[in-house]
Amino acid sequence: MEIDIKEKHDNELTFVVKDVDVSFINAIRRICTVEVSTMAIDMVSIFKNDSTLFDEVLAHRLGLVPLETDLEAFVLPSECDCEDNCPSCSVSLILKGKGPKVVYSGDLVSAHEAVKPVYDSIPLLKLKEGEEIELEAIAKLGIGLEHAKWQPTITCAYKYYPVITIDDSCEVCMKCVNECPRNVLEYDESQNKIVITDIENCSACKTCMNNCEQEAIHVDALNDKFIFKIETDGSLSPEEVLENACDVLKDKSEEIVVFCKGGAKK
Repeated sequence: MEIDIKEKHDNELTFVVKDVDVSFINAIRRICTVEVSTMAIDMVSIFKNDSTLFDEVLAHRLGLVPLETDLEAFVLPSECDCEDNCPSCSVSLILKGKGPKVVYSGDLVSAHEAVKPVYDSIPLLKLKEGEEIELEAIAKLGIGLEHAKWQPTITCAYKYYPVITIDDSCEVCMKCVNECPRNVLEYDESQNKIVITDIENCSACKTCMNNCEQEAIHVDALNDKFIFKIETDGSLSPEEVLENACDVLKDKSEEIVVFCKGGAKK
């Protein structure tokens, strides 16, 4: 397997992976989306809420606030020996405010320095003159299979690596260049022919093929090469998500091997 990093910006990562099949790359995509654990607010105790926002709505908004996650510092509640919320599996965040003001995610005060809102500017509620809010939120690790608030990814998708071939019978009518929605093709005046400028931007829509009267252009894809893009909500970096997804897939594979041998994984 070969991996070539194409772009990396903050929480976005695009890479090309070669010599794998679609079942493998799709397994990685699914695990990245719903089986990599992140921290999210799971329980809210509201002591005072004078705002016009219902308690249930406020609790839901808090649950969707992305939290920075340290996977080494905490364990899943199902793997913890405590009976109910301990420092090993949960973190307390306190929210207090008095109007008139807008209360933001940055107003959440965490009991653990490694767990805090990724973005401070997410509006939670608006307090009028004299109105107050006071609550305690408990954040825990979880996975997207249980609830979407634990999904670390905003975008996680792949596509086959496109292949475009142009026959010598091309009469350079320019229709393919003009109709291409992604500007993948371009006319090279020095060579007097159509050239491919950005093959990885091709979506394989085949608009160029459909508009070529000479049928001189062909769009296909490689079965063992893919372009993979992942964007996270900031709770984890794309590299952390991919690394943990590979670990999960490895563990699943080992369980299958043990099962096939007639044993049981300890």
